[in-house]
Amino acid sequence: MTGEVTHKAPPLRADARENRDRILDAARTLFAERGLDASMREVARAAEVGPATLYRRFPTKQALIDDVFADELRACRQIVLDGCADPDPWRGFASVVERLSVLNVGNQGFVDAFMAANPHSPAFTEHRADLLHRIRTLATRAKRTGHLRPDFVLDDLGLFLLACRGLSATAPANRPLAARRFAALALDGFRASEANGVLPRRPPLVAEVLRAPRSG
Repeated sequence: MTGEVTHKAPPLRADARENRDRILDAARTLFAERGLDASMREVARAAEVGPATLYRRFPTKQALIDDVFADELRACRQIVLDGCADPDPWRGFASVVERLSVLNVGNQGFVDAFMAANPHSPAFTEHRADLLHRIRTLATRAKRTGHLRPDFVLDDLGLFLLACRGLSATAPANRPLAARRFAALALDGFRASEANGVLPRRPPLVAEVLRAPRSG
């Protein structure tokens, strides 16, 4: 304990809380369907609030993104922690790939935010970098067991996550099935095999992310 006194923000009035919830619900839907290109004006219109009300609650678009994706980030983090805790690193790695695909298939905006090169939120950047560091450590363990192909790099996971965005074009009822099948196909490519060919040069998708400081 540091002895510092913390002051909680006063609770919102009922009408202010209702407006905030409507804004978050509208933003969540728009970001999930269209990604982060949805504008603040469109969010306000969908929430049926005025721009002044929107900006009073969320001064910047990044502040809105942070709140919308807080729960998604927690779910993403739990998936990675569960995979890293598995005593079988290949099984843990495979579970991360499959569960992330299912989580993200219904939320294009979260994948956009996760893969963005220069997000504006230090907290989001730190959490994201920490998860990718953990996945890299898990991948190293899976390589040592001989199950993950030795030339796998985190950029390959980035490619997979970006490709998952295309699954949002399928009917909502089919997306979890499509995500699991796509993950199974990807894992066949990630698995070490004598049939593995030489991969082309990798695109630099996560290098900037990994330069962020890790959380404790």
